[in-house]
Amino acid sequence: MEADFSEMRNELQSRDGLWRRIQLECQQLHTELLKIKEYKNMQEIQIKHQSSHVQLTEQLENKNTELLLFAESQEHQKEELNKIRNHVYREEQSHCSEQERMKTEISDLTEELHQKEITIATIMEKASLLERQLKMELETKDKLLAKQQLLEFRYQVIKSENRHLKEMV
Repeated sequence: MEADFSEMRNELQSRDGLWRRIQLECQQLHTELLKIKEYKNMQEIQIKHQSSHVQLTEQLENKNTELLLFAESQEHQKEELNKIRNHVYREEQSHCSEQERMKTEISDLTEELHQKEITIATIMEKASLLERQLKMELETKDKLLAKQQLLEFRYQVIKSENRHLKEMV
C-alpha cells in the first residue's frame, strides 16, 4: 500500500511538473497572443494601405484555434490531476484508518497479554503456596507415621512381653 502510495505521489509530482510547464507555456502563449494582437493591430493599420488583410486573418484564426485546442488540453490535464489528487487523498485516509485500527488492535492484544501474565503470576503464587502446604503436610504425616511406627513397635514389644509374662504365669 505504501509502495502504491509512493508511486501515486511520484506520478502526482510528475503530473504537477507537467502542469506547471503547461501553465508556463500557456503564459508564454498568452504573451505571444498579446504580441500577436499588437501585431494584428499594426497589420490592420497597414492592411488599410495593403491588400493582404485576408492572409493575416487566417493566421490569427489558426493561432486562435491552436490556443483553444491547447486550453481544452490544459483543462483535461487539470481534471486528470484532480482525479489523481483525490485518489491519493483517499489512499492516505485509508492508510491512516488502517494504522489506527492496527494501533487499537495492538493495544488490545498488549492488554490481553498483560492480563494473562497477571493470571499466570497468580497461578504460580498459588501453586507455590500449595506446594509449601503439601510439603508441610507431608512432613507432618511423615512425623505421624514415624510416631505410629514407633508406637506400633512399642506395642509389639509390650505385646511380646505380655505374652511372655502370660506364659510365665
